Amino acid sequence: MQDEWLKGRLAYLRGLKHPTDHQRLLLLLADKPDRTPEDERKLLALVRAEKAAERAQKARANAARIVNAEKLATRKARDRELYNAAGLMILAGLVDSKTGMPLLDRGELLGALMELSRVAPEDERKAQWKRKGDALLAEKMKG
Repeated sequence: MQDEWLKGRLAYLRGLKHPTDHQRLLLLLADKPDRTPEDERKLLALVRAEKAAERAQKARANAARIVNAEKLATRKARDRELYNAAGLMILAGLVDSKTGMPLLDRGELLGALMELSRVAPEDERKAQWKRKGDALLAEKMKG
């Protein structure tokens, strides 16, 4: 197992464009035909260091995968909410469901949405809009 790992790792190191100093020394000692006991001790230490470096590299890759998975999940959740918002615009008759194009002038639609965002939370119109919207959503969920 040790020999197989070392053979594979040496092949990998030989393929590197810029091996580190300890990797170069590992290659030199591994290729040396008549190693002294001191060379063997150095080789063993370099092999342990290389194994530790390989484990660290794998750990960094695993950590990066976890971080990227979290970012992907966050982005997917955000995208889903954006699609849901677009679906509400379609249900309201403001956007064509086939083309995705607004059915009103873009400036007009944006201005209306800006005014909607400025309506006070306690305004009775908001309660009416919510009742109508909830009813339409409930109807669409049934059918």
